[in-house]
Amino acid sequence: MDTLIVVIHVLVSIFLVVVILLQVGKGASIGSSFGATSSQALFGSTGPTSFLAKVTIACAVIFMLTSLYLTYLSGLKEDSSLIKDVPVVESPPAQDEATEPK
Repeated sequence: MDTLIVVIHVLVSIFLVVVILLQVGKGASIGSSFGATSSQALFGSTGPTSFLAKVTIACAVIFMLTSLYLTYLSGLKEDSSLIKDVPVVESPPAQDEATEPK
C-alpha cells in the first residue's frame, strides 16, 4: 500500500509540473494593455476556468493529500526520529543560595 501511494505521488508530481508548464501565463496578453482589443482580459475577469486549470487544481489536491498521508506514515515508524541518537544530558541540580559557599 505504501509503495502504491509513493508511486501515485511521484506520477502526480511529474504530471503537475507538465500541466503547469503547458498553461499560458497571465502576462502572455501584455500587449492588450497597449491598445489591443482584448484589454478587458488583463484587468477584468478571464471567464470560466480552462480545462488545464481544473486539471491543475485536481493534481494539486491529490499531491497534497498524498503528501499528508506519506508524512503520517513516516511518523508511525519507530526509527523515524532525527534525534534518536542524541544523548540526553541532565543538568546538575540547582543549589540554594543559603547552602552555597561564599
